[in-house]
Amino acid sequence: MNKKAKKIVLKTKKQVYGDMLGNNASLFHGEGFEFAELREYIYGDDIRKIDWKTTAKLGKPFVKVYKEERELNVVVVSILSGSMYFGTVKQKSDVLAEAVGTLGFSAVKNADLFSHMLFSDRLYDLSKPSKKLFSVHKAVEQIVEFNPLGKEGDFKALVETLNNRLKKKALLFIISDFVGDIDLKLLSKKHDVFAVMIRDRFEEDPRELGYLRLIDMETKQSFEGNIDSGTLKSYKKALYENDEKLYKQFKKQGIRFTKIYTDEDAGLKLMKSMR
Repeated sequence: MNKKAKKIVLKTKKQVYGDMLGNNASLFHGEGFEFAELREYIYGDDIRKIDWKTTAKLGKPFVKVYKEERELNVVVVSILSGSMYFGTVKQKSDVLAEAVGTLGFSAVKNADLFSHMLFSDRLYDLSKPSKKLFSVHKAVEQIVEFNPLGKEGDFKALVETLNNRLKKKALLFIISDFVGDIDLKLLSKKHDVFAVMIRDRFEEDPRELGYLRLIDMETKQSFEGNIDSGTLKSYKKALYENDEKLYKQFKKQGIRFTKIYTDEDAGLKLMKSMR
């Protein structure tokens, strides 16, 4: 394992099993379970399972009981396109690797099944479901060693691949910068989908750079131009419209989502988002 992958593995493992995240309940507690029935509250029950409407109506606390409260099928999908090879603080791909490490170790710690898919313009790897720490180590190492330059994320192919390969209902995390034509409706009907957006603040709010040559990391094509206020205004408008369309789709389809910037700690942000 190279130094960068080892550093990410050690950091995320320490967070999950140590003081930072380890003293909290599992990130996945209560996720993806099927509702079974209501029963009266018993001392020690998770207060997050209290059904407040029933409690108010009957005058005493009731909690929701779920089926299959143990083993979850946690599937984490990393979409590594050329645009992930960017970052002013850390590369977006490195933050993605930290997110995968956090989710993977959390699943293993919770005795849930963890599997990882590496996707870009096509499927590059899909690991078998596992409860072993090594499966998380391998996932992080694959991400760090993968070369995304010249590759464009194909979300249509991703949806088709996941729909064909994931037969069992999953708690499905899709990690990407989420720029482009994206429709996860088909997946949201079968799985509990959580979208994790990785962004750099500069790409959302860039400053004027003047005349320079740029390279498209997805196509490897270079172009010259004047990055002035007019160009930036058009760019920001396009990105804003992309994100607004995406957020509306997520809310309509019941897809939870969070955004992690390259200057943030991926583990802490995920923990906060899933609370």
